[in-house]
Formats: sequence, structure tokens, C-alpha cells
Amino acid sequence: MNQTNHMNTLKKIVFILFMLSLSCFAVACGQSPAAENEVEAEDFALDTIINQVVYGEKAQAAADAVSAEIKELDDLWSVESAAGDTVKLNSHAGEGYVELDPKTVTLLQEAQKISDYSDGAAFDITVAPIVNAWGVCSDDPRVPQAEEIQSLLPLVNYEDVLIDAAANKAALRQEGQMIDLGGIAKGYIGDLAIERYKEYGVTSAFINLGGNVVVLGNRPDGTPWKVGIQDPRGETSDIIGYVEVSDQAVVTSGDYQRYFTEDGKRYCHIIDPRTGYPIDNGLMSVTVITASSADADGLAKAIVLGLDEGMELIEKTDGAEAVFITAEKEIYVTSGLRDTFHFEDASNGYTYIQKG
Repeated sequence: MNQTNHMNTLKKIVFILFMLSLSCFAVACGQSPAAENEVEAEDFALDTIINQVVYGEKAQAAADAVSAEIKELDDLWSVESAAGDTVKLNSHAGEGYVELDPKTVTLLQEAQKISDYSDGAAFDITVAPIVNAWGVCSDDPRVPQAEEIQSLLPLVNYEDVLIDAAANKAALRQEGQMIDLGGIAKGYIGDLAIERYKEYGVTSAFINLGGNVVVLGNRPDGTPWKVGIQDPRGETSDIIGYVEVSDQAVVTSGDYQRYFTEDGKRYCHIIDPRTGYPIDNGLMSVTVITASSADADGLAKAIVLGLDEGMELIEKTDGAEAVFITAEKEIYVTSGLRDTFHFEDASNGYTYIQKG
């Protein structure tokens, strides 16, 4: 594995564990003796570590059900699963409709809805051929020739994902098109996890899907969960602040999560669907907070748009808020977070700016 990618993977795992310990610490500090039946579960799926903390009489059954469903959906949507729906759809690109699992069809519809927010500028699951060309998430990343990128750009069009929901079928309009559901699958699964918890009578739970944090209710003591936001240029345990949330998802998209360096230039894994190149727009990370985990996952790709357009997109999306961190180490939050975002920068390297 490329050394940079290897280090990024280790950093991501440590950060996940840090996020979990932060939330668990917050629970323990205010927890009353009545908060019993705490269950912690850890799995590896979706190419990341997944942690659950669930409370209630049926907490173990709920956590087990979520773990089983995550593994099932990982097999269904992984680009490496030959029997999965992603491979099935990609291998029949330009050849008409194929039958898919109903959950896959629902996920495709959710992806199109989120793409519509920005007309595909921020989020587009058909950017997969260009992502593959760069190989940022692989063991052998590279900088493609401009001609190669230009030849692939016509394949990027989320409206070319044709869906027949009634028949549980979908198609890709053009030969050579591909989808990658990695940019939204964790978000969608986060929402499913919350549904499963509720089915088991759980009213307080926390799940971290590789940095996608989703919480049900409050902590056992009745206070909101605290979720830290990582310093994009600090150590993995460094945060620049935190948000307090109940029944919400907190999802970050950042240029530090996966990247490689060539000829002194840094290339991150986030590709601009409009240009075919990794983003280089002055933003280091965007953290989105909203009730829907899938929406938060997709909207976090507002990092592609830059600060002004990204904030405009979040502000006009009902129920969504966000924290933007720029390359100049300036922090901006949307209007709904100005009274609830807690700025805590131990490094004294960041400036919290009220925009507008």
C-alpha cells in the first residue's frame, strides 16, 4: 500500500476511536444509575471500522440486527462484490434495465435527490470512472493525463441513472458509465440503523460509520450527545470544536481523509464532477448536521463548491447546518449553528468567523 494512504487509513481508524471515546465519555459523565443495559459493538464493513453504543432492554438484539444488515448491504453495494448490485448495474451499462434489490433502488433514488440539490455539481455517483482513473483510494494512485480526464467527463451525468422503482430496476444510459455508492451508502445505512433501534424499543443510541456519526435521542442522562469536529491539519485526537445533537447525523467530508502527493502537489480523494480533478478551492473540510444521515452524507460534498456556494447550498436546504473550515484556518458556520457550535481550539491556530 502507498505509505501516505496507509498512514491516512491508520489516522482514520484512530479518529473513529477518538470520536467514540469522546461520546462515551460524555455519556458516562452525566449518566444516572438508571441507565442500564449498555451494549457496545464493533464491526469492520464498508471499508472502515463501525462502532455502536446502544442502551435498552433489547440493546444487544438491536446492535446484532444492525451489524447483520450492515454486512448484508456491504456485500450488496461494494464495487468489489461480483454478486452485488453495483457490479451488476455497472457491467450492464448501456444495455438496458437490470433487476436490483429494492434497497438499492431506494438508495439510487436518494442519490438522485441529493444530486438535484446542486444539479450534480457537488454530488454525482456517476463520477466513478474518473475516481478510478485517479485511484486515490487504491494502492496505486496517479495523476491522469488531461486527455484521459476529458474523455471520461461525458460519462458523468447523474441523470443517466434511469430508475424504474415499481419494477425494482435501473439502468445506466451510456456504455462505459459506472456508479460508486460509497459517497452515500454509509449515510443511508445510518438512517437504517436508527430505524432498527426504534423497532427494538431503543431510545438512546450512537453509531459511528467511519466518521459518519448518527445518534438516536439524547444520552441516557437526558442531555444531548457531543460530537467533536476534527482539526484537519492536527493530530487525530485534536478537535476545533464540537456540536451538541439529538436525533441527528454529523458527517464530515475533508481533504485530509484520503490523499496522495506527487511532484510536491497534494491530491485528495474528493473529485469535482464538473472538472474531473480533485478539489483545490480553499476548503479543508465541511461538516454537515441534519436529521437525515443520507442527506448529511451527500450534502457534505458541498466541499466541492467552495465556501460561498457551499454555504449557500446548505442554507437553502431545510433542516441542514454546516461547519466550514478553510485552508486559511478560518471557521464559518451556517446561521442555525451560531448559537450552538462550541469553538474549542487548543492549538490557537484557527479563527472563528461569523459570516455575513
